Amino acid sequence: MSTLAVQALGAAADAVEHHLPTLVSDRVASRLFEQDPTLWGPDAESEASIRLSWVGLPRSSRPLVGEIEALAEELRERGVDRVVLCGMGGSSLAPEVITGTAGVPLVVLDSSDPDMVRGALEEDLAGTAVVVSSKSGSTLETDSQRRAFVHAFTEAGIDPTERIVVVTDPGSPLDEQARADGYRVVNADPEVGGRYSALTAFGLVPSGLAGVDVGALLDEAEEVADLLAEDDEANPGLRLGAALAGTEPLRDKLLFTDAGSGIVGLADWAEQLIAESTGKQGTGVLPVVAPDGPSPTHGIQDTSDCTVVVLAPEDDDTDGGPARTDADSVVEVSGSLGAQMLLWEVATAVAGHLLGINPFDQPDVESAKKAAREIMEGGADAAGAPVLTDGAVEVRTGGGGWLPDGTDSLEGAVAALLDQLDPARGYLAVMVYLDRLEQADLADVQGELVERTGRPVTFGWGPRFLHSTGQYHKGGPAQGVYLQVTGAPRTDLDVPGKDFTFGEFIAAQAAGDAAVLADHERPVLRLHLTDQAAGLAQLREAL
Repeated sequence: MSTLAVQALGAAADAVEHHLPTLVSDRVASRLFEQDPTLWGPDAESEASIRLSWVGLPRSSRPLVGEIEALAEELRERGVDRVVLCGMGGSSLAPEVITGTAGVPLVVLDSSDPDMVRGALEEDLAGTAVVVSSKSGSTLETDSQRRAFVHAFTEAGIDPTERIVVVTDPGSPLDEQARADGYRVVNADPEVGGRYSALTAFGLVPSGLAGVDVGALLDEAEEVADLLAEDDEANPGLRLGAALAGTEPLRDKLLFTDAGSGIVGLADWAEQLIAESTGKQGTGVLPVVAPDGPSPTHGIQDTSDCTVVVLAPEDDDTDGGPARTDADSVVEVSGSLGAQMLLWEVATAVAGHLLGINPFDQPDVESAKKAAREIMEGGADAAGAPVLTDGAVEVRTGGGGWLPDGTDSLEGAVAALLDQLDPARGYLAVMVYLDRLEQADLADVQGELVERTGRPVTFGWGPRFLHSTGQYHKGGPAQGVYLQVTGAPRTDLDVPGKDFTFGEFIAAQAAGDAAVLADHERPVLRLHLTDQAAGLAQLREAL
């Protein structure tokens, strides 16, 4: 039997006490599960009216279970023992946490980095099946990855229609083309947004093909669905939503720490759900997956804008919040994976209600995509001229004139960026457009930068963060400073059937994101490693 527990302390508890009576009297929970689109105001009503089917997924997704099992058996008979997922944002992060928690291998290809794409293409192609996931059916990263696998299978004498499974909305360009070309297509519920799609075909198909019991995952969610729909002060979804977005003044940094939850990567999944849903109209809450350390607040000088989110073990009987952190605003959450997926979606929708924003759109994700397309279509140099070169690192800015004249070194440029950081409310976002599997240990700089700046630091791999915290960076409050890292690939890789390479594509994505940040008057420092090994050594020293 799935259980959910939400315990708030300090400022988070005050927020729960303050907002719960109104949330209950306004019937927010029952109206959400009745799919009432008026909960987020008139401006959101049109979008919300076609984005609320996720509340019923624990039941409506049941027919997928048998379909997935049959498809998995079919692939096994063809010798498949490796599954690759090509997807971005919610299409990749949900399967990553589902398979990671189940201890089942899944190769998640959520990058346009040519080295990372090549690595996915070259390993055991004979035993590989590929799930291509795109809600819109026009996601450029996913289309490029699909083209690469079609080409690789064909070159290897393998019929790609027997190895590639497409997950997309009915009637999308990918749906129509894939069916016409003879591929297996599984349609997702079109009235569920990408980041709320964990329990749709986007989350279940790749996870089930990889070997997860997705029926059991739906069971966990269904067991708590009625609880989350109740207009009652014990409702954990209402309590969590109030703790996240109801503090006064708003504590808009959520520091996630795992205290033995047993769920692998839950904070990364929740990060994209919360940041992309709430970071707009100059408000929102920023999830920060805290680095390993003695406490999630370690190194942060002023925590008055922070709430610590402790992910605790299910059925944890200890009063764990105060023992795990000395923060003065804490919310501790526990429950099974399926139950927590539905819980966090409900809490995020409740947070949007409290903040007065539409939690179902993502206007600034689209703006970054548009900027990248314009750079590629215009044939412009995505990088532009560096303001200085220091060893293996070319230094650029996104504009805005914040870099002092006379800056002549990498260390000086980094110091100048950090000087822009508000010591009371600011945050630093590190955005790295490299192979996240090959360069995974670069994430260690996050903890060092927290100590150096005394402020929360996020670390995101590009381009995947563009579909999550990328929305908050531009649409949320103007508190951030941004450090972008790109690098020359070992060897570039053509996108089959297109007139650009993966290297050119990821460079345009980075440049487009920097341009939109600059348009929003956010300070961004762009560091390009002309030689990755030498440049990374310099970068670590400078940071």
